[in-house]
Amino acid sequence: MKLNPSTRIYVAGHRGMVGSAVVRCLKARGFENLVLRTRQELDLCDGAAVRSFFEKEKPQVVVVAAARVGGIHANATYPAEFLHENLASAHNVIHEAWTHRAERLLFLGSSCIYPREAPQPMREECLLTSPLEPTNEAYAIAKIAGLKLCQFYRKQYGVCFHSAMPTNLYGPGDNYHPENSHVLPALLRRFHEAAVTGASSVALWGTGAARREFLHVDDLAEALFTLLELETPPDWINAGSGSDVSIFDLAHLIARITGFQGELKWDATRPDGTPRKFMDSSRLLATGWKPRYDLEAGIRHTYADFLNRLGTGELRES
Repeated sequence: MKLNPSTRIYVAGHRGMVGSAVVRCLKARGFENLVLRTRQELDLCDGAAVRSFFEKEKPQVVVVAAARVGGIHANATYPAEFLHENLASAHNVIHEAWTHRAERLLFLGSSCIYPREAPQPMREECLLTSPLEPTNEAYAIAKIAGLKLCQFYRKQYGVCFHSAMPTNLYGPGDNYHPENSHVLPALLRRFHEAAVTGASSVALWGTGAARREFLHVDDLAEALFTLLELETPPDWINAGSGSDVSIFDLAHLIARITGFQGELKWDATRPDGTPRKFMDSSRLLATGWKPRYDLEAGIRHTYADFLNRLGTGELRES
């Protein structure tokens, strides 16, 4: 189908970082016929509620950006919840979208679906070729199941259900929970608070040697729109920035941006996680899409949003 401003689009998870970026991207292009529900209005783990929603609203396009997410600590502490909630919501939304004849569905996964020891940069073909990273295995399994469910509905019934696998994301609306957030927002908050209080040092997990790729969420939203306009998109496709950075260098960059001038103390008894996660995004780049933000510019933009939300009491900490 060809998207147009009257297309009825359901964005699941529209208040999250990714979902809100998708909504901004669509509205900037004149799309106003958006179907949006908060978690309080629609529990995606409740199969009956999801079925009733699709029966009533009948969206033509579905973007599944809803997920329970978190960093190493959150994944290690709540693996049952990460598997159950993400598996249940993916199953309910994808199945009901098919049942109620949605014309298109785009499911959002994660780079953590790929094996811990996958060749770098990671290509789409390395999925399920060796064991996953244990620290986020539960979340990865749920995302793989959603990806495969889309693939098999498409194979069996011919529907245009497909998936995108973003690298590590950051940007406006991120979660800054002191324990359960991802590495970049966690560092941003920690260094900001240390700079404000004049702390002499900041303690950091691991050695800093692990390397990660980061993509600004508004760049991801543009990539997703590009995919929604493709007539025959791949079953799943990587979405990355094309470069990575060590956690050591990332920490020093964030320290500089936030104005922290103290010492960085690394605790090597804490896990680094996967040694490197760098995705091959050549297939997405071949569509003509490319990211707008480099890492420093993106972090500065994100830090400005952090300060604004902190000042207005709207900082996300859940």
